Amino acid sequence: MEFGALIKFYRTQRGITQAELARGICSVPHLSKIENNSKEANEETVSLLLERLEISLEEMEEKEGTIQLLLKQLAEKINYYLKDKVDETFQKLQEMEHIIPFSKFIYLYELIKYRYLLFKGFYTEAESQKDLLFKQRKNFSQHEEYLFLYSNAVLLTMKGQYRAADEILDAMYDDPSNETARAEFYYYRAFVKSALEQSGHAIHFGKLALQLYMNEHNFFRILHTLMLLGINYTSANIYEEAEECFDHLIRSEELLKQEKLLPQIYHNMGYLQNKKKNPKEALIYYEKSLALQSINHSHYLVTLYSIAEIQYALQEKSKAREYFQVVASLAKDRRNKKYRLLAEFYLFHMVSSNKAFKYLETKVIPYLEDTNEHLNDLNRFYKMISDFYSQQGLYLESVNYLNKIT
Repeated sequence: MEFGALIKFYRTQRGITQAELARGICSVPHLSKIENNSKEANEETVSLLLERLEISLEEMEEKEGTIQLLLKQLAEKINYYLKDKVDETFQKLQEMEHIIPFSKFIYLYELIKYRYLLFKGFYTEAESQKDLLFKQRKNFSQHEEYLFLYSNAVLLTMKGQYRAADEILDAMYDDPSNETARAEFYYYRAFVKSALEQSGHAIHFGKLALQLYMNEHNFFRILHTLMLLGINYTSANIYEEAEECFDHLIRSEELLKQEKLLPQIYHNMGYLQNKKKNPKEALIYYEKSLALQSINHSHYLVTLYSIAEIQYALQEKSKAREYFQVVASLAKDRRNKKYRLLAEFYLFHMVSSNKAFKYLETKVIPYLEDTNEHLNDLNRFYKMISDFYSQQGLYLESVNYLNKIT
């Protein structure tokens, strides 16, 4: 505890002069040095000064221990994804904010507060917290510097700036002085690699995270990691392992309903079945997913579009048209350009192939290329338009699109 700063704070707050506080205990110059932390006072002097301020030395030391315990509990609740309990602990810390600046945990508290804001999804507040911490960075310990960099990477991940997040995490992973053997660190490494469509790396780090989460019996995080692994096994065409991940998640249905993961699991199982050329099974899982989602949910549009595509593939043109029309309307209302363009392409295709492929070439593909985030969609449409040109006898145009496929 920084007792000098604490004494100065309470003396000033109570309108007591240095002479009044020091009388009979120590000289005014001595008190001034104590308050400015230029002289270390003995415990008896500190105790007498605090007593005159009606503050107990033992109580202050006890509060510092409480702060340490609450910081540990808050970090654990974030790690164990206990969203219903994390606010209670944070509230207790906030009630001690007037004491924390005088403790040795002043920077650790602000850093864990940064993680709390990210955990809660308060990104504007997290940005402000990052700026505040950056100004104090020169005072950080090695561990505090690690927490700062790690939280910055999480913030970038939440903002969708995956390459910048990956650079930070890569640098931290290569630095042996950092605590890289943490499950959450590996989870975010896997998450970022997945977002960058680097399935092999995502699987590697996901398996490391899963093992550590299993060692600490971190059930919710185990589920999140299994989801991530299932998605990346699917992307890497490792279907047996992907199905095993999703089956395990579905077996935990009762808990997952509380965790609101089940719609996403059904959707991803549908995507897996579609990749395995089982469209009817895929449709069952997509419909299960849609039934559990609110129409206002951000993922509702994705699942609805996936159902429309399968109905189209199954030659259920009437049903497909109905779904694509709803997708186009919802996408327009939500200003989601990607799904509006995709739905309109299929609606055109059901009327005129020539008009549809012109729309694909002039609207859809340029958009997907500009956003640079939809590699799988791009490859599929490159192949589709290449086949169309080949059927028209326009082989040069056909080869041009085939060469774009990665």
